[in-house]
Amino acid sequence: MKTLNYTTREINFNFKIKVSGIYNEKKVNTLVGVSGLLKMVNNDELVNRLLDRAFSSMEDKCVCKLRRGLKISFYVA
Repeated sequence: MKTLNYTTREINFNFKIKVSGIYNEKKVNTLVGVSGLLKMVNNDELVNRLLDRAFSSMEDKCVCKLRRGLKISFYVA
């Protein structure tokens, strides 16, 4: 298992993470922490790419859509 490029404290301090879409054949629309994001995406490398994109974004909101039907929104806290 690889580690994240950012600390959990750093991620939670900078962003509110919202996951919406279909997960385990159920609709979800909820705020999650880092552990919830890792559980839903289930791929550390992909989470690192999403976080890199969110940290480099100059907008107040960064939306990432996955092909499996999840939409992850990073809101600047």
